Amino acid sequence: MTIDKVPFVGLKADQFRHPLDLEATLAFKQLPGWDWVVRSILGSVAEQALYLDNIGSGLLVGKQQLPELHHLLLEACQILDLEPPQLYIRQNPAPNAYTLAIRGKQPFIVLHASLLDLLNPAEIQAVIAHELGHLKCDHGVYLTLANIMVVAAGQLPYWGGLIAQNLQQQLLNWVRCAEFTCDRAGLLVSQDPNVMISVLMKLTGGSPTLAPQLNADAFLAQARAYTQAGDDLSVLWKTLQTAQLTHPLPVLRASAIDRWANSKAYRDLLCR
Repeated sequence: MTIDKVPFVGLKADQFRHPLDLEATLAFKQLPGWDWVVRSILGSVAEQALYLDNIGSGLLVGKQQLPELHHLLLEACQILDLEPPQLYIRQNPAPNAYTLAIRGKQPFIVLHASLLDLLNPAEIQAVIAHELGHLKCDHGVYLTLANIMVVAAGQLPYWGGLIAQNLQQQLLNWVRCAEFTCDRAGLLVSQDPNVMISVLMKLTGGSPTLAPQLNADAFLAQARAYTQAGDDLSVLWKTLQTAQLTHPLPVLRASAIDRWANSKAYRDLLCR
């Protein structure tokens, strides 16, 4: 396969991880034996169940089925130096994508058909790359482990509920940081920050009808205005606004990817 983008041969996940994602992941790696439990015991059951669900209810993309999408997947995997997972298309009116791999034996990505209607090919590839970022970083393993810890804490008497609530907040914070990491994977594949910003803009307020009229520069200016609102009341409201979310607000993600695209770390990866 010939590509005209920079491929990152030998790329390691920690080379593009968001600092807070890296900190939380290192903490999980210090728990002896849990990684093996998640991969070996829980992983086999979860992956088989999800495989059957996807193969039974989704459209498997390949050389003979939606080959253009298959090419986008293979190209993104080559750039990120990652073995291709299975890619499924499923009907759902909410534009979304998700992935999971616990043992690494049956990794998959699912794209909702409504997402494909909303995005152009470059943006679709950026979303695929975002999901590949989860696979590259083993997020499925550590998310499973974190959820086990929350459930276990909730079973403790007296202070167990409070501990579980605190762990849940920390878990959500880490999940949001993991999304920042995977937006970086999207940028590494698109190698154009405007593509990622356009994806986030369309997910915020786009539709197949409105998409051609949207302005990424205006959305980025909107994102900067949000991040610059820094008085005490604004900070409090931002905290309340995001505390229970599994994903950061799109405007925050747009600002974060804009900053990283202009960073030395990103430039160094492109030039290595």
